[in-house]
Amino acid sequence: MKTGFFWDEKCFWHSGGNYAFTLPVGGLVQPLAAGGFPESPETKRRLINLMNVTGLPRDLVMRGAEPATRTDLLRVHPVGYLDEFKRLSDGTGGELGRRTPFGSGGYEIAALSAGLSVEAVRAVWTGEMPNAYALSRPPGHHCLPDFPNGFCLLANIAIAIEAAKSSLGLGRVAVIDWDVHHGNGTEGIFYNRADVLTISMHQEGNYPMDSGDFADRGKGPGEGYNLNVPLPAGAGHTAYMAVMDQIVLPALDAYRPEMIIVACGYDASGVDPLARMLATSDTYRQMTLRTKAAADRLCAGKLVLVHEGGYSEVHVPFCAHATLEALSGSDISAPDPLTEVLEARQPSARFDRFLLELVEDMAHELNPGAITPG
Repeated sequence: MKTGFFWDEKCFWHSGGNYAFTLPVGGLVQPLAAGGFPESPETKRRLINLMNVTGLPRDLVMRGAEPATRTDLLRVHPVGYLDEFKRLSDGTGGELGRRTPFGSGGYEIAALSAGLSVEAVRAVWTGEMPNAYALSRPPGHHCLPDFPNGFCLLANIAIAIEAAKSSLGLGRVAVIDWDVHHGNGTEGIFYNRADVLTISMHQEGNYPMDSGDFADRGKGPGEGYNLNVPLPAGAGHTAYMAVMDQIVLPALDAYRPEMIIVACGYDASGVDPLARMLATSDTYRQMTLRTKAAADRLCAGKLVLVHEGGYSEVHVPFCAHATLEALSGSDISAPDPLTEVLEARQPSARFDRFLLELVEDMAHELNPGAITPG
């Protein structure tokens, strides 16, 4: 069986508001000539184009999906939020929460984005596909039940998890979030629960600035089932591998999930405009290979990657292509033209030693191997 790839051109039609980078236009903020919202469809559309040029779709099952149903959405989001979102969407659009603008029809596109995640999880959990990738847009990992933020309008991964739990009997799930920003929405939704292990590795103090603390471990029945790994700006490939090897993989081995889901953002890339990390396309390849091996070992390979952030229109396609090569086992490659530059910019040996000691200290305090199945 081949890796599933779920996408829909309509998701690329989601439009942001009148922004210049992350600032609303007005006052002294001048409009940008070519538009300005950093959550652009071009990062995803250029990925599809790159895949078509290399021939990677031959090694994938390319599929669409139906939008998430209102029942699906209501398992995570309250009626009042969905009704207001739909009301604005039926008009000219608007903005809810923080940095989450949308145009007319934005509700339907967001439901479609969530539906891609729902269908990817369903297909993998039922054995129809060994693993899958959902090219969801708009993204979802920042969205709280009633407060969208950080470009995220619906909590795609949480919606998919709850749908599979409700109708398909899915039990323990581990969510790994390697987007450079803290996955505050996913964390918040599952913070009091032990049936979903959430692990977020992110640039410390980037976004949101008031979440992602190392000390936040969950609450009540969920205590110990939320792991935050905040890394200093400038962390590169070696640090990310250390986090995977010393924290993420031991936590997975101890928790023994029935499925692993990755909030797959590419904004830790060394050329991303919204972060200051130094991951390379090979960083994503190696993280995917490690996660896939863990899924093969622990849960019959049941692994789903859901697209989140990543704002370099040039580099995201190469990072995602490397990820999909690893996920699918394809020998079709897209050599990354930025590899030489980013390898030359990796942290100094002295800073790498500091980062490795930091990760070792966090691993010791988190003690991920002591997590028990929820």
